Amino acid sequence: MSAEAGLRGLFNDNFLEYASYVIKDRAIPDAADGLKPVQRRILWSMHELDDGRFNKVANVIGHCMRYHPHGDQSIGDALVALANRGYFIDTQGNFGNAITGDEASAPRYIECRLTDLARDTLFDDRIAAFSESYDGRNREPVLLPSRIPVLLLLGAEGIAVGMSTRVLPHNFCELLHAMIASIRGRSFGIFPDFPQGGSIDASGYADGAGRIRNRATIERKKGQKKLVIREIPWGCTTESLIASVEAAARKGRVRVSSIDDFTSDKVEIELTLARGGEPDETIQQLYAHTDCEMVYTSNMVVIRDGRPVEATVSELVRYSTDLLLDILRRELELDLSELEARIRWMTLEQIFIENRVYKRIEEKDTFESVQEAVREGMAPFLDGGGVTDPEIEKLLAIKIRRISRFDIEAHRSEMGDISRRMEEIASNLADLKRYAVSWLQGILKKYGSRYPRLTRLEAFTGIDVKEVSLRNLRVFYDSQAGFVGSGVKGDVSFDASEYDRIAVFHGSGSFRILPVAEKHFIDGDVSFCGIHDRERVFTAVYRDRQTKAAFMKRFRVESFILEKEYPYIPQGAELLLLTADPGGAVEVWFERRKRMRTHKDVVGIPGVPVKGVAARGVRIGAGRPVSSLKFIPAAAEPPGPADASAAPAPDGGAAAPAAEPEAGVTAPAGMPESPPQPLPGPDTNGADESGEPEPVPKPSIEEVLERAEALRQKSQKALKQAGEVDQRDLFEDLGRER
Repeated sequence: MSAEAGLRGLFNDNFLEYASYVIKDRAIPDAADGLKPVQRRILWSMHELDDGRFNKVANVIGHCMRYHPHGDQSIGDALVALANRGYFIDTQGNFGNAITGDEASAPRYIECRLTDLARDTLFDDRIAAFSESYDGRNREPVLLPSRIPVLLLLGAEGIAVGMSTRVLPHNFCELLHAMIASIRGRSFGIFPDFPQGGSIDASGYADGAGRIRNRATIERKKGQKKLVIREIPWGCTTESLIASVEAAARKGRVRVSSIDDFTSDKVEIELTLARGGEPDETIQQLYAHTDCEMVYTSNMVVIRDGRPVEATVSELVRYSTDLLLDILRRELELDLSELEARIRWMTLEQIFIENRVYKRIEEKDTFESVQEAVREGMAPFLDGGGVTDPEIEKLLAIKIRRISRFDIEAHRSEMGDISRRMEEIASNLADLKRYAVSWLQGILKKYGSRYPRLTRLEAFTGIDVKEVSLRNLRVFYDSQAGFVGSGVKGDVSFDASEYDRIAVFHGSGSFRILPVAEKHFIDGDVSFCGIHDRERVFTAVYRDRQTKAAFMKRFRVESFILEKEYPYIPQGAELLLLTADPGGAVEVWFERRKRMRTHKDVVGIPGVPVKGVAARGVRIGAGRPVSSLKFIPAAAEPPGPADASAAPAPDGGAAAPAAEPEAGVTAPAGMPESPPQPLPGPDTNGADESGEPEPVPKPSIEEVLERAEALRQKSQKALKQAGEVDQRDLFEDLGRER
């Protein structure tokens, strides 16, 4: 093996050992007792020191260092955090304040002891498995025999190698009711309950695989423009929440002029609204821009059977229920065996004293003869059963005082109580589920009133951050220099918030969506510049540069990447019109051609369907070459039906060509009739500077006759030509004339 391969193997082995140690022994809790190793060692140390009285935290830390190798600071911090949850550690002294963020006093000044709930639910030395401590001098439990789902009760957070966990805390009573439902085979559902109160929206909790929203409780102060925060979200303190409100106020996101903190044992933060601030509007702004609303994602990774796995709330409840049944069964079996041993000894003791078997040993001179005398004296009363040597030694150890004061009636009464207790245990073992439900109900009756639900379940209405944001930024557009932003001075301006976006459409056929900033450079011809609105409908008219056929499209900009350039008309097309006006019409003028009876068309904008940005649009004017167009606002829109040439084709693509009007058919309303004389060429289009055609004077009778004679001669000439050239060439020439 090369040196490089050996070094790589060393690194791999060491890393795997380190990762395994961090995952199993540091960061991720075990699903069986719901504790991390440091928490388990703290509670075990307190159990060993427990005599019902308070112990100095410094003494508990010192005792715990026999099992935990990572120093007194980590033990002290974990003990304070566990004590502040209030379930398993009773405190005396200043353990800090989770609401205000105040730290606890030094360990030498504060005291702690186990609660009754911890004694009843966490410990049983008879069934706990033990292993050697890190230095081999002591033995510590591998897992505590927890009878309740501690992990869901306390919650947990941890970051390990390649994984992390976050389990939200739940309500004590609801967890035990869920265990009862699980034993009975019924469905159940539980949701987080935070010690700091507030309200939560658990619609996305997904059985512990989703997220929740936690809001502070904000009250309006009657008769005053003030708000009072009474409860804060889990995980934040009054100090951090006030800092978030101050930061939002400095940025102009909320209208708050002053903040007063009157918090003691309960939260009371008073907010004075600034001029122009409304209570309802400010509450929405606080939820949108400050820590008054927090979002927590649950990621339940736990150690189960020695391996890290992902779990859900219902799976952990069922797993804890199975453990409870197993623990109760083992405890009952141990109790039964102990009672059987106890009643066996009491029976031997009664026979030994009541029948004066001890008299047989007075004349024996060796220990073996004494044992044999006792064995022979006890045999007639044991129905063929014998007495073991340890039992004989225990009988011989009975003191004379015990023999002289032996009360046979009290002895028989105690044996009767033991027998009844054994029958009760046998009955419980025969129906273990009934016994488990009874045990849980007893715990609920004893401790349930101490742990009511603190967090309210609500369905929150969605808050649009853009809607509640203050438009306190003035954005300018300088068309000469080509800059837009809050730090620009220009001829066009509009109000915006920091959450708004700026839409810039170029005459070249592309657009960009920009964030609100001090300055952006916009190059090229700009057709539109303003605040982007996903609901705004743009109308674009463009024509093909080769065929000069025009298309109209209506579209919304709903998805985009900031500062990325997107086309909104085909490449190589020429933009004729871009407007955000939802109404109105477009007056289209066509290039003049011989025998052309329709000079223009009017297309109503609302009749064009709204498509995506990449859509081609509908063809207008039946594909005729377009020379110019004019936008007609809705107020000035000429009367008359919309042109059929603007209707979309049945296949959703371009519009079908409109039928050419027959001779003698008048033009649509609002359009001049086609004159019979030749039309102007495409260079002038017969239009004046305003885009309208110059008025044609009415011809006299002589002029009409002259024109008719000219047409007759022209048609004779065409017929003569048809006999001299190929008909296909003639038709092509006629097509070009059309």
